[in-house]
Amino acid sequence: QVEDALHFDIDMLWIGARTTVNPFSVQEVADALRGVDVPVSVGSASVTNGNVTTVSFNKDTSAATLRYYYVIPAEAKGQTVSFKFSVTSSNGQTKTFNLGPYTISKMDMVRNLAVSNNANAYISIENMAVYNSAAAATNAGKVDLVYLFRNTTTSAFNHALVSPGADPAYLPGVTLPAGVNRSTKMRKVFNLQDYNLAQLQYGIYIDDRDFVEINLADSPNYAINLRAEAGVWVETADGKYRAYVYLNSVNAAGTAVISIKRYAL
Repeated sequence: QVEDALHFDIDMLWIGARTTVNPFSVQEVADALRGVDVPVSVGSASVTNGNVTTVSFNKDTSAATLRYYYVIPAEAKGQTVSFKFSVTSSNGQTKTFNLGPYTISKMDMVRNLAVSNNANAYISIENMAVYNSAAAATNAGKVDLVYLFRNTTTSAFNHALVSPGADPAYLPGVTLPAGVNRSTKMRKVFNLQDYNLAQLQYGIYIDDRDFVEINLADSPNYAINLRAEAGVWVETADGKYRAYVYLNSVNAAGTAVISIKRYAL
């Protein structure tokens, strides 16, 4: 009987009282329905007009869960948003729920950028991008960091993020593209695994408040001896951005994968 109902696209089954008290009958029904997913539409597709989204229920519904996905427009970052949910029943009764206001984060994020020693080594916080030497020359005013790897026996250098305007001692063997000379403040940290950037099972969330409160005024313009899962707080030379650069992975071949959260000041 269950098989016949499924064959004719029946989307609702009534299980009577005599069946529910019989565990063998209930098991037969469960076995017949195993792996079967019969969706039941209870409302029309949503229609959005300006700031109002409307859904009309086409089934007699006493309760429903509405999942509302809000796509944040770029101009809304840093602003507040509120939501009002209103429902009108078939008998004219109405109910309204007001939610918010909520402050929308100003942060931007990019993940899994590949950097490599003496190649794709130039990092722009403003553009959230990595450049090779030629591309860095055409974006010279926006290059904030240089990635390099030096395996020396005389100093603990290894993987590093260095400001183009740093002392040349921190840029050994690097010939900077023309015009790449910004001095970027930075602070190296360990054990700060942002959940969004690290993509690990555990972590914390770096948010807008962290970028507002951190003080990088007396910070150096280089961070050397970095390792996987380390991070660097950054403030650009023009004071327009603060960022957190996370090292997802590094290797002895002189490459790394980084992810960035950026906050506009």
